[in-house]
Amino acid sequence: MDHFMPRVSIVIPHYNGKDILRDCLESLYRGVFLDFELILVDNAGTDGSVDMVRESFPQVRILQMEKNLGFAGGCNAGIREAGGEYICILNNDTLHDRDWLAILVEHLDSHPETASVQPLILSYHNRDAFDYSGGSGGFIDRYGYPFVRGRLFEVLEKNTGQYDDVRQIFWASGTAFLVRSAVLSEIGLFDEDFFAHMEEIDLHWRMHLAGCRVDIVPRSRIRHLSGWTLPPDRYLKKYLNHRNNLLMIFANYSAGSLIRIFPVRLFLEYVSALYALLKGDWKRFGAVFASQFYFFTHLPSVLRKHRRHQTLRKKSDAEITGAVMYPKALVIQHYLKAVRRFSDLKF
Repeated sequence: MDHFMPRVSIVIPHYNGKDILRDCLESLYRGVFLDFELILVDNAGTDGSVDMVRESFPQVRILQMEKNLGFAGGCNAGIREAGGEYICILNNDTLHDRDWLAILVEHLDSHPETASVQPLILSYHNRDAFDYSGGSGGFIDRYGYPFVRGRLFEVLEKNTGQYDDVRQIFWASGTAFLVRSAVLSEIGLFDEDFFAHMEEIDLHWRMHLAGCRVDIVPRSRIRHLSGWTLPPDRYLKKYLNHRNNLLMIFANYSAGSLIRIFPVRLFLEYVSALYALLKGDWKRFGAVFASQFYFFTHLPSVLRKHRRHQTLRKKSDAEITGAVMYPKALVIQHYLKAVRRFSDLKF
């Protein structure tokens, strides 16, 4: 371990994409806050990214994995090597305002009750729109469907400053967030069974169980080239989203809540499969049933996760729902009642 103890350890999991990585690193080192170490976790890439970083950014610490550990495993490998008071999880396909990290650090410094904080994440391609993956902070409804301020399902809003307020959120996007390393020591790291997708929601749900707060600070801004590593039309992406959502709900809800909520969620999964069938979306149709097959054939490990997560509980499900979880079914509000904007939802 270096004698240098940074305030922040930036962890970037990476699998190919040499050019976008170079742009990301150049953007980071142009920032006004430089009290950080940068740990690049190369997930067995094959495009020469590591050689480029060694030549152009020799200050970066590189961890080379022997196989692709996914987002969750890659982040965890970097976190275990990190020495910072704060850990910044960051995607390799991001560009940043010069003061973005300074603003997040200042927020954690001045808000000891906050465990994790997210910047405003805007689209790289559409300069006026929120990013699909993060927007102005993440939420879920009571049945586990995630959404963000600025995006409900596939509908992205234009950014007109309507969500520029600092507020409590349910989850901070894995695209970019800053978290206290002490909190991760308490609640654990990313669940590596997830591999990719929704692991950050599961992580932040555990923070809420442990009584922590998660915030969005929109003065801090970045842009994201969303979906570069795993495009949205891939079967694997659809499968991981459906499977990991079921794992997350079952692990984090109390037993009493699961009795009421999980059967409804399974029914909604079958509705999703029927809708996919009518649209000819065979990838999603297959993903729904493959995810349930995994869930029920891994029930012993699923139950162990549930028991482990419940040991963190300092807040009831009702307390969490009342603060940062949408209490109705977002699917019904969006598709049947034509709610298209976050601001039209009544929490």
